[in-house]
Amino acid sequence: MKFRKQSLKWFAGMVCVALLSGCVTAQQKAQEARAAAQVGIVNHTGNFIYSATVDGSGGGTMSAWGAGGANICCTSIPRVWYPGMKVLVQWDMPVGHTHVIKEKTIEVEKYDEPGSIYLHFFPNDEVRVVISNAAGWSSSHPIPPPVKPTPALQGK
Repeated sequence: MKFRKQSLKWFAGMVCVALLSGCVTAQQKAQEARAAAQVGIVNHTGNFIYSATVDGSGGGTMSAWGAGGANICCTSIPRVWYPGMKVLVQWDMPVGHTHVIKEKTIEVEKYDEPGSIYLHFFPNDEVRVVISNAAGWSSSHPIPPPVKPTPALQGK
């Protein structure tokens, strides 16, 4: 009888391990299913961006207060967003003639369907990463386009 109980416990343990590994495999498969994506840059600062990449892909430029479409080739994204999804963003925002290269690991904001990957740059090196099928200047884009501040009226 003792042998039978031990065998049953062992079998139950193996079933649990198999079920748990099946869940991990399903999550891994969801993360591995990838879609091609173009890279777009949206600049919410008054500084020129000489280049920007996501996980080593991209490389386009963007003027101050500029919003582009995703026309920089190419990278890939998971077809299904998952919590904790992060990318490495690198950018060069020169000061005068001196290149200033920065990098940050950024969590990708939740998306419902694959699209292009947009890198949004804000003052103080804040960066947001969104996936969208709407261009960076579009009212359908998840983050509103940059607005250049109007200079204060002079001569009052």
